[in-house]
Amino acid sequence: MIAGRYSLDREIGRGGMGAVWLGRDEVLGRPVALKRIGMAPGGSSPDLLRAEREARLAARLNHPHVVAVFDLVDEDQAQWLVMEYVEGSTLAELVRARGALPVDQAAQIVVQAADALAAAHEAGIVHRDVKPSNMLVTPEGQVKLSDFGIARAEADASLTQTGLVTGSPAYISPEVASGRLASDRSDVWSLGATLFHALAGRPPYDIGDNVIGGLYRIVHEEPPRLGAAAGWLAPLLESSMTLDPQDRWSMRQVVDFLRAGPHATAPRPVGRRRAAAPVAATSDSSTQVMSAPPTSAAAATGARAARRPSRLLPVLVVLAVLVLGSVIALAVVFGPDDERGEAPGAGTTSSTPSDPPPSTPKVTAAGMEVFGRSYPGIASADPDRGFELLTPEYQERSKDYADFWGKVSDVEVLDVSADPAAMTVSYTYRYVHEDNGAKTEFVTLELVGTDGDYKIAGAV
Repeated sequence: MIAGRYSLDREIGRGGMGAVWLGRDEVLGRPVALKRIGMAPGGSSPDLLRAEREARLAARLNHPHVVAVFDLVDEDQAQWLVMEYVEGSTLAELVRARGALPVDQAAQIVVQAADALAAAHEAGIVHRDVKPSNMLVTPEGQVKLSDFGIARAEADASLTQTGLVTGSPAYISPEVASGRLASDRSDVWSLGATLFHALAGRPPYDIGDNVIGGLYRIVHEEPPRLGAAAGWLAPLLESSMTLDPQDRWSMRQVVDFLRAGPHATAPRPVGRRRAAAPVAATSDSSTQVMSAPPTSAAAATGARAARRPSRLLPVLVVLAVLVLGSVIALAVVFGPDDERGEAPGAGTTSSTPSDPPPSTPKVTAAGMEVFGRSYPGIASADPDRGFELLTPEYQERSKDYADFWGKVSDVEVLDVSADPAAMTVSYTYRYVHEDNGAKTEFVTLELVGTDGDYKIAGAV
């Protein structure tokens, strides 16, 4: 029994913050969902802050398409978020089971989530983690948007100073992937990417194991298009998944367009319009948590572990891939593959254009900076993944890598610069080390490879 009133039945889900259980409120006699916070591997105080934020913001919205939060209680050194129980499946599970959805069905689902997001934006709240696994669909077709744990209210700057942002690389906007502050237009991109997933039966970007390469494509390449497969929703995809946030519709315009149906008139573009060349829809992607700029600190060298004092750590400090604010960390944590939508029968997108010829690998300052900004979040959230980004030779010299990265938190990148000619990326950053306290350091990483496929060969 939790808090003397909530009984637990069975575990019904698991996410970045912990397990979700089906339970019962014995006082009011109704089923509830209880999310256990801070007990998953790596769980810590940021998880508790996320739970409190989710409770506050969800309570503020009180919207029919937002999962209601009833209570936040402490029990046996753990916190439990008590929420409305929604019987059904996530949009990710629905697509996994049925494959690509018909255009009208996808529109009916997405418009409900869009309405909830429009209300959030009008209340000054940015969700920042819109994706198929955060949309619950009941057997009757009602949609409930969940997980406001990393949402940001305009008046709440606490998470822009330090913290973790949860998200899936396949659905984050280009500006967030490059380390900029998320806005309401970032949610519009993510909703468009979610609609793409529903229509194509798979995410818009194939992130796979190469998170950094995937982020580079999101930031620098034209968004993928579905062509005829998108039907009357094509204007919405093109106006939500466009690189410049100013060229995207507002969420309220998205709602109006969807409600108007197949004969809807596309609203006038907000800003300049960029023609998007059709690009093949790529296959699946894993959900991951990323640390924003400030998150893990660490000497990209990974070798701080190699006992090269402070000078190695700075490197990691790079804003990891998703920023909640100018200084937030987007930690890349790999969660369950609930975003994989290519389940049986999901490959029915014959109208999708064929893949364009691969571009010639190149080395650019922008590409090197993307690597630098992403590496720290990956290394701090999953040291094994981070270690794979070192060359074999450098791995041999970084025996204490996992020990170091497991103790770094609260990273803030102060500046980043790249020198393609010298193949180096330099950072000044500050972070907190479990044993050594707060530190500010400068590090230069030596890279090998090309844009989207760099590895660390050393640090000076």
